[in-house]
Amino acid sequence: MLKRFTRAEKSWIFYDWANSAQSAIIAAIILPIFFKSVATGSGVPDVDATAYWGYATSIGTLICAVCAPLLGALGDVRGYKKRLFTFFVLVGVTGTALLAFTGDWRLMLLFYILSTLGFNGSCVFYDGFLNDVTTAERMDMVSTYGYGLGYIGGSTIPLVIALALIQFGGAIGIDTATATRFSFLLTAAWWLLFTIPMLKNVEQKYGVAPDPHFVRQTLRRLGGTLRDIVSHRALAMFLIAYFFYIDGVGTIIHMATVFGDSCGLGSMDMMLVLLVVQIVAFPFAILYGVLARRVGARTMILVGIATYLVVCVVGIRLATLKDFLILAVLVGTAQGGIQALSRSYFGKIVPEERSNEFFGFFDVFGKFSAVVGPALFGLVAQATGVTHYGVLAVMAMFALGGVLLLVGVPRSMERMH
Repeated sequence: MLKRFTRAEKSWIFYDWANSAQSAIIAAIILPIFFKSVATGSGVPDVDATAYWGYATSIGTLICAVCAPLLGALGDVRGYKKRLFTFFVLVGVTGTALLAFTGDWRLMLLFYILSTLGFNGSCVFYDGFLNDVTTAERMDMVSTYGYGLGYIGGSTIPLVIALALIQFGGAIGIDTATATRFSFLLTAAWWLLFTIPMLKNVEQKYGVAPDPHFVRQTLRRLGGTLRDIVSHRALAMFLIAYFFYIDGVGTIIHMATVFGDSCGLGSMDMMLVLLVVQIVAFPFAILYGVLARRVGARTMILVGIATYLVVCVVGIRLATLKDFLILAVLVGTAQGGIQALSRSYFGKIVPEERSNEFFGFFDVFGKFSAVVGPALFGLVAQATGVTHYGVLAVMAMFALGGVLLLVGVPRSMERMH
């Protein structure tokens, strides 16, 4: 399946395969449940344990969101992109591995923040490498294959191994806590192992020459990039539209477990639902890339937004596991495609030599999806007294993002110079 790609493209794609284990096992599925059991078992009230998890998620995400533009500018200096990428990978892998060696919920939150920082920080430079490994004509295909393989590989294979050991480990004398800790070590090893091709075969092609006045140069370029974004109306509109619709995607990802719990689903039911999303997302992410070559990435992003609007309508009336499985299939058809094409579309409209600077701002909008969206979901749910009505806030995000993309961004945008 990967024969059509160059060695650099394949190596870049495999980092999606590598880091997706962290997003599935650490951020979304196994660690949140394990942390809550450890915290409540230590006497922390259930509501406080949930709040502490939310605070840790926001802290790790906010640090990267605030620093992303500066990191992006640093990454565009020749010789710095891979060094910074490697540093954040090692921070994330270390934080993930340390989770296996503590039973203290406070240390667990600290190591989770380290894991989150490493994941988000490395993605700033990973996204910026897209211009280094491929051409504008091939970006949609490369990006969607990355997300596709990330879902079926990194998000599914280690997750299935971990869930099987947690569920059936007792038959071979492995208790649930030990199996869960093993899943954290598995995630760290998987992340590090499949990052090796990226470290070995991907090099920075574009960048700016280092300057003796390094800090001043970086800040000057950062200001110049911001002015370029503001002055380029279509680019600015795309980023604003992206903020709203990716906020909707992020809210659904981060609130799925809590929402399912409020509907009476057990932890294993929720794991099954989330696993279905990963499996369905694999072929559809690739399909989005194929269709984007025919009708354009912007059109397929709009298709993804429309699909999510349907998801929101269906979500208001969810009640049973069957309903959730249907919803999981719908989410899976759009989730990987809309994320991958947003990344590649943005990569095609920014200058190669400053791609990391621009992706730094791109990642700011993406990272805040873990902050703004869930808060709006909670506010609407509390104001109405009905948890399901929190979905209305998500629906509004998708609708606004779709309108801004449709009206403010032309079907074809020239690469900036």
